[in-house]
Amino acid sequence: MDRSQKADAVAVLNTIFNEVGVVVVTRNLGMTVAQSTVLRGKIRDAGATFKVAKNSLAKIAAQNTPYEGIGDYLTGPIALAWSVDPVAAAKAVVEFAKTTDKIEIVGGSMGSVVLDAEGIKALASMPSLDELRAKLIGLVQAPATKLAQLATAPAAKLARVFAAYADKDAA
Repeated sequence: MDRSQKADAVAVLNTIFNEVGVVVVTRNLGMTVAQSTVLRGKIRDAGATFKVAKNSLAKIAAQNTPYEGIGDYLTGPIALAWSVDPVAAAKAVVEFAKTTDKIEIVGGSMGSVVLDAEGIKALASMPSLDELRAKLIGLVQAPATKLAQLATAPAAKLARVFAAYADKDAA
């Protein structure tokens, strides 16, 4: 990798660090190409990205970003997973790590909050942003639905009474 390619890689990572909600640092322990492909697919399906990064370039790219604190985790053969949704990347990596011992979660960061491996696992157990939005919409809609049912209930009861009188008179 020549100097211009390194500068491009640092610029790309710096842009990523300024835009994402979470970065997860993993250590690859001899993953096969097939395992790596499966992991990348699961991470992509979750709306996240997984990339092997050169430690020194990642440290430079993290400078002056909220993710500056992950520098201590950038040693050895590492890869980075990131996503805009603060839960997506962590959830995908943790689920994959349960199926194999070829990947180790080292730590990560959610903005300026540095998380160890247990913190990443705790983050992965939280509902995703889409799940939280769905729950919030459900909570907001529930009172409106109940209010509409209460408002229409007396009219429905009155209609049934009139129908019963009509049936009685017809008989």
